[in-house]
Amino acid sequence: MRVAVVTVGDELLAGDTVNTNAAWLADRLTARGVRVERVTTVPDRVADIARVVNEYRAEYDAVVVTGGLGPTHDDLTMAGVAAAVGRDLVEHEEAKAWLTEHGGYSADELAEGTTHLPARAKMLPNEEGVAPGAVVEGIYVLPGVPAEMKAMFELVAEAFDGEATYVETVLTSEPESALVDRLRDVQAKFDVTVGSYPGDGVRLKLTASDEGELAEAAAWLRGQVELAEED
Repeated sequence: MRVAVVTVGDELLAGDTVNTNAAWLADRLTARGVRVERVTTVPDRVADIARVVNEYRAEYDAVVVTGGLGPTHDDLTMAGVAAAVGRDLVEHEEAKAWLTEHGGYSADELAEGTTHLPARAKMLPNEEGVAPGAVVEGIYVLPGVPAEMKAMFELVAEAFDGEATYVETVLTSEPESALVDRLRDVQAKFDVTVGSYPGDGVRLKLTASDEGELAEAAAWLRGQVELAEED
């Protein structure tokens, strides 16, 4: 399963807020065997949201969108998603009922636009906040507040699956530039992919769909490099 993640918010592009949602979603989706092939941040503009979501829904099995939900002037994600799928943005009776029956709000307390979703979308209840999410044509629309986003993702997590993957890491004290030949060799000898991440030493991340093959590759690589002590 191939997935794209779209995060929405001027504050992300300005650097006012760290985009932890993208990292969390990529980690959770990857753990479920999903290939995350795009992570894109767009501004709070309907046209930009609609263009990117429409492009990605045609290319990927699913699109996860997070941020920009609610009734305020810059919460435009639902309008952008509605435009991407060619549907009107309408009041969703199930969302309204959930907020009044389970959320503790009266209809008069809900700001205009709170329960507006793309027509015929499936509503996702927000168990940690107010603004509901939605699922429409393979697009999963989640809040931007991290606690709300994480709780809502768990409601749809089972929709994302793929081939299980396994990971092992090897920490070496050698510089990254000196490792090229051995990284090439381990991928030639074993059915694994390798990521190289310099920092305090170089962390080599090996990923494979076969746990036994991965263990053999990691053991081989550990015998070929100068190992560094892990904290």
